This record gives sequence, C-alpha cells and structure tokens, in this order.
Amino acid sequence: MPIEPQAAKPKIPTSITLFTGAYLLPAIGAAVWTRNGEFVFYCAVMLIQAVLVVVTHRRCDFNQPVLWGLSLWGLAHMVGGLVPVPESWPTNGPIRVVYSWWIIPDRLKYDQVVHAFGFYVMTCVCWQGLTAIVRNLRPARHWQPTFGALLLCIAASTGFGALNEVIEFAATLLVPKTNVGGYMNTGWDLVSNLVGAIAAAVWMRMSRSPQASIQNSSIP
Repeated sequence: MPIEPQAAKPKIPTSITLFTGAYLLPAIGAAVWTRNGEFVFYCAVMLIQAVLVVVTHRRCDFNQPVLWGLSLWGLAHMVGGLVPVPESWPTNGPIRVVYSWWIIPDRLKYDQVVHAFGFYVMTCVCWQGLTAIVRNLRPARHWQPTFGALLLCIAASTGFGALNEVIEFAATLLVPKTNVGGYMNTGWDLVSNLVGAIAAAVWMRMSRSPQASIQNSSIP
C-alpha cells in the first residue's frame, strides 16, 4: 500500500516572527546596555517561552489571533519594563517605568492591564491545546466550550499565572534590585490574571454556535 505523505507541521507566520524579533532584539540590547539585570533575566525567560510556543504550535496549530496575542503580550511586557514615564505621570514605587504607571491613580495600574490581557490570551491557548488533544483522540466528535472544559482552561491559565509569579520571585532572589513589588502587588497580579481568564472563557462560550465543530473552531 502506498504511504500517505505526512502533513507539514504548522509554522509561525513570517509577519509574526518579524514583528516579535523587531521588538525583542532591541529590548535585549537595551537591557544589556543599561545593565538591567532584572530584564536580562526576563528576556532570557521570554526567549525560552518563544521556543515553547513554536514547539507547541507545531502540535496544536494555534490560530493567528492567538499567535498575535502572544506576541503583543511580549511587546507590552518589554515596553512596561524598559520604557520610562514622564515625571508628571503617577507611578507606584521609585522605578519610573511604564509597568509602574497608575492609569487610574491608586485604582488601575498598567501592570494589571497587561496581566489581564495576557491571561485572556493564555486561556485561549489552553482551549486550543485542549481541542487539539480531543481532535487527535476523537476526530469526528463535535466539541463545544462547555462549562467544565472552560473551567479547566481557566484553571490551567491561572496556573501558568502562578508560575509567572514564581519566576518573578526567582528574579528577586537572583537580581539585587527589581520592580516586582510586594505581597499586595502579587495578589493583584493574580486577581488580574483571573479576570482575564474568565473574560476569555465568557467570550468563547458566547461566541460559539451550537453547530460548531472542533474542525472549524476558532479562538478570538
């Protein structure tokens, strides 16, 4: 019997690769040039994460909105940690970078918005990973974002958020001076992660028609 050729593994679109490289490489250079040990550490972590995205994408075939979301999340992180803010802008703490900026004084910080956005995207990543597993096990099954499946994605996403806080804790141990913040900052980071994850789950639940199948699924 003739052997059917294997389907080509999905690749990250060139536009996303170029966009990510266009901000990541200068950010690495700026962190090294200014001897910003915290962000040298974060850049190294982000490079590892980029490799993991590429490897996982080859198996899960993330759609372009999710890939763009991950790239924009990285950009928001680099801008937040490296770009200074004007003296007139309210900030939390002595390090005057975008991450410390109070968008609404004492109510909403740039850091919290980035966390909510990032874990909105991460919940979509978890959903697409879950659907890829189901597709491999039962190709013909109609798969909907049920309450249980979305709750699992929220739990997985916020679990990755907790891992992010562990990485930030590691940064405080490895780098003498960081902008990580204290216990309250960690708590609000986790709350922001949960808000973003729930928002993604609600959107996915509301945007699916009852007839949608796993083969035609798309993530916002």
